[in-house]
Amino acid sequence: MSFRTVLTIAGLAQDESALQQAAALCEEAHAHLSVLVMALAAPPPVGEYAAVLSDAWMQERQADLEQLKASEEAVSRCLAKTALSADVARDYPELAWADEVIGRRGRYADITVVWPDLPFDDISRNKAIEGALFSSGKPLLLVPEGWRATFGPKRVMIAWDSRLEATRAVRESVDMLQGADEVRLVLVDPVESENGHGAEPGADAAAFLARHGAKVTVDRLPSQGHTVAEILRRHAVDCATDLVVMGAYGHSRMRERIFGGVTKSMLEEPPVPILMAR
Repeated sequence: MSFRTVLTIAGLAQDESALQQAAALCEEAHAHLSVLVMALAAPPPVGEYAAVLSDAWMQERQADLEQLKASEEAVSRCLAKTALSADVARDYPELAWADEVIGRRGRYADITVVWPDLPFDDISRNKAIEGALFSSGKPLLLVPEGWRATFGPKRVMIAWDSRLEATRAVRESVDMLQGADEVRLVLVDPVESENGHGAEPGADAAAFLARHGAKVTVDRLPSQGHTVAEILRRHAVDCATDLVVMGAYGHSRMRERIFGGVTKSMLEEPPVPILMAR
């Protein structure tokens, strides 16, 4: 599908270069940019010391709200310098609800983009990612340090495992795949199975993509003792890939957090921009 509305998240200490990247991406796609300026609220004090702490908590909250309003105004001024269609909103949720807030905003966009230089700590960044993937119903584009985001990649790699999540990611990116010079459908240790890859792993997916006009090649790769994420990262670099398309959290979030998984590993060390969906 084409991306007509792009959501991105900003923090209190906004870096103007990140907004410029977001604006450039939307100008390239003739898309509307929606910016959510957000800070995380400390939960109200409870227990026997609540009365003692409540004044300090209120002062901190008021200072945060004032800074949040100032940041929203700064983002609006920055975007006003462009000819871009855009809107700016602000929110101040507690940590436990941050992903839901981001997810709700994401439902009115076509994709959520998370940038490396937005002034977020790891907790906030994870909340932005989880909100996009689990609460918006829309895909996520994760842009690593040193990369410029684009909706017109020339070389795309699809991490294909025949799961529903990967199917959704492919469907969300089909317009980009049509315009790419090269699409590599990558399967790691594929197994012939009636309920999985079929009699010829990758053949059905490749045929589907070809009917959409994609120039697709199937790469079946052995893991040879390496993790799937390691193989995908290495192949993305070897093929000079501009974008990886993959499903997210084929297993539960809890299982991936405890035992690790492909999604968790790729989110922590993205080799190139990654479009994820579930």
